[in-house]
Amino acid sequence: MNPTHYVPGVCNIGGAEIAARKKAGWLGLILTVIVWALLLVFNAGPVWYVLLLFGSALSASGFIQARMHFCAAFGLKHLFNLNAEVGNVERVLQKELWAADRRKALQIGAYSLLVGMIVLIAGLVMKTLIRL
Repeated sequence: MNPTHYVPGVCNIGGAEIAARKKAGWLGLILTVIVWALLLVFNAGPVWYVLLLFGSALSASGFIQARMHFCAAFGLKHLFNLNAEVGNVERVLQKELWAADRRKALQIGAYSLLVGMIVLIAGLVMKTLIRL
């Protein structure tokens, strides 16, 4: 599905922006796997595992935004882009619509952070199991 119109709190990006979010998701996933492997290879201390949180939260954020057809940053800045080009944004002028966008943006942030925390905990558990 390629969204064609802005719906507050539901859809604020089109095909080009969705593709960009998917790329960010894959980049974050690759980064997370590389960091995870390096942490294990170099037997890094537990404090270094917080790096997993950032990559995995980035990955989750990209994939979640793509799936929801909603950019969290746009939602917080009162913007949308359903055009064929990335970055060609328009402003949401009706202030009464801003709250729905803000709620969705915060929801995406919370989901992304939750995924990051789960990956961080999984990384620490894996470190413990491998070193036994």
